[in-house]
Amino acid sequence: MVAVAGTAPIAAEGGPAAPADVYGQTKLCLEIIGRAVSAAGATMAQVIRTRIMLTDISRWRDAARAHGEVFHDVRPACTFVQVSGFIDPTWLVEIEADCVIE
Repeated sequence: MVAVAGTAPIAAEGGPAAPADVYGQTKLCLEIIGRAVSAAGATMAQVIRTRIMLTDISRWRDAARAHGEVFHDVRPACTFVQVSGFIDPTWLVEIEADCVIE
């Protein structure tokens, strides 16, 4: 089992990525998850569940579009929740993922 938690939209240079862009931040979070899953010896095809936390749940479609692009063939269980905020107030989304290595 691999659990990836606290994946935030942090750019390679260390600052927040894609300001005010839920879709762009979600794509980056999923890329970070992909690297973490790969480093653990798994693939994104082995992800069984994701949790997407948003500061504005009305923007869930932007996050869902990015999620669907990555997981269109996998279709893991997915939960969207609204949170009051993150450590960095410019973050709009944070994602967790669980996968099973067979």
